[in-house]
Amino acid sequence: MVGTHAYPDEPNRTVPAIVGSPALKFTVLAKCNTSKARVSTMELPHFTAQLPMFMPVGTKATMKGLTAKQLEDLDIHVLLCNTYHMALKPGQELLDAMGGVHKWMGWKRGMLTDSGGFQMVSLMDLSSVTEDGVEFSSPYDPTTRIMLTPERSVSIQNSIGADIMMQLDDVVNPMTPRDRIEEAMWRSIRWLDRSIAANANPERQNLLPIIQGGLHEDLRRICVEEMIKRNAPGYAIGGLSGGEAKSEFWRTVSLCTDLLPQDKPRYCMGIGYALDLMVCSSLGVDQFDCVFPTRTARFGNALVPWGTMSLKNAQFASDHRPIDPTCPCPTCARYTRAYLHRIVTRETTACHLLTVHNIAYQMNLMRGIRTAIMDQRFPDHVREFCGNMYPRGNVPQWAVDAFASVGIAVETTMPPLEVVSIIDAVVEDAVAPAAGIDTAVGE
Repeated sequence: MVGTHAYPDEPNRTVPAIVGSPALKFTVLAKCNTSKARVSTMELPHFTAQLPMFMPVGTKATMKGLTAKQLEDLDIHVLLCNTYHMALKPGQELLDAMGGVHKWMGWKRGMLTDSGGFQMVSLMDLSSVTEDGVEFSSPYDPTTRIMLTPERSVSIQNSIGADIMMQLDDVVNPMTPRDRIEEAMWRSIRWLDRSIAANANPERQNLLPIIQGGLHEDLRRICVEEMIKRNAPGYAIGGLSGGEAKSEFWRTVSLCTDLLPQDKPRYCMGIGYALDLMVCSSLGVDQFDCVFPTRTARFGNALVPWGTMSLKNAQFASDHRPIDPTCPCPTCARYTRAYLHRIVTRETTACHLLTVHNIAYQMNLMRGIRTAIMDQRFPDHVREFCGNMYPRGNVPQWAVDAFASVGIAVETTMPPLEVVSIIDAVVEDAVAPAAGIDTAVGE
């Protein structure tokens, strides 16, 4: 049964609304005439960002192998840092002494800090959750326990000096049983109120709520209704990208963008694949982040308009072309596939060069989306993107359905999902017994 109040023992409790937002000015510049996609600016204390945008992740206030100047040259508008890791090293005392992470790392543009809540999932074996907060064992010293409360998370983020701070939320996988998801949703609302009260710098640091509720429409609706009462300067969509079906993922995103205020930025957390960025932009999302582009670079993979290029493959040993002849990044301007093939996964230089390229790819992707929306040709841009990414026409059905939901027709050669399920079932029934295969093995 769904609860009715974040504070069941205090039904008349006053909601702590955020009064005004001097640290964020959001302006919509253009809207797609067909879909929910839009172009806007978000004026922050350190930089004015153009949306939709992708925010690369510099977990520990660094992008492996890149300087702050190189990040600026790649036209990153907002960089993401992690509160949990920054609290461990270098620690809050040093951050205060240095005047925040902007000065510490020489970064002059926007910054967003994750509250540390995601580590409740990524470091599940090292954490335990109560109403007070989440307690972690340090990954650097298992004998050390760290208590992260909503107040402590905001205090660390105040010391970091981020333009945008995220509330500490109770993060659970979307495939978790419903009762735990509902518990996490109500707790996240209560933790939001504690975070608002703890923000020491509301005039220069924005605090964003995170919408929870898993894949349950009724819980998402309740969470949005409760959190918009707090009148935050923007809202994040959390609790996704945890292994759920893509058909459920996009419907949840679309529901949230329908319910959230039109005059506030919307941030979908943990999204970084090119198709996901295109789909979610069409659904009205403004901000994204993910470790994928930089992490995959360290494994020798380059992002290209037709997918992913694994430069470890022998076919590139004598290929003298750049990664992508159309890419303007410094890596493509100077280095060949053959050279990169020789050094990937062997030399740190390769990590550096591919990281530069992959970030440039993400920035160019988002720049293309913004331009297409401004020029009122976004539906055609989506079809061009899909044609390049899926030249055989095998666009995933979930993406076709998502685009169709906002009026963008994309053709696919893939059979509908229900047909695929039927085919899989028939093949399994016909082949497994005959081959003597136990289909449960390996599940």
